[in-house]
Amino acid sequence: MSARYGIVLFGHGARDARWAEPFERLAKLLRAQCGPSTAVSLAFLELMSPDLPTAIAEQAAGGCATITIVPVFVGIGGHIRRDLPALVDRCRAAHPGIEIRCVKPVGEDDAVLDALAQYCLRQMGDVTPR
Repeated sequence: MSARYGIVLFGHGARDARWAEPFERLAKLLRAQCGPSTAVSLAFLELMSPDLPTAIAEQAAGGCATITIVPVFVGIGGHIRRDLPALVDRCRAAHPGIEIRCVKPVGEDDAVLDALAQYCLRQMGDVTPR
């Protein structure tokens, strides 16, 4: 059965393959929660593969009619402001029959920031903040 929906976790990429491990764990969690109707894959801006156009093409070939790109960036810089919109436009042009959405980066979501704050507080152990 081919997937109807797709999620592409889009990260920066790094020379060290271990850098991608948290994103691979996130993809695995999403696959378990979404089930077979949703394809979940990773894509990278540079230094790692696949790149975004390749990941989108693979999901489109797998039958996805709607693909959501989730930028897994906490800080928002030139890559998100300039590079990502150009890549998304390129993907849309290459796959005009597919709805390709790009949501805000995870670092722009209040729930994600709240989770990070809670993590920081848990690291304090028995120390009570004032």
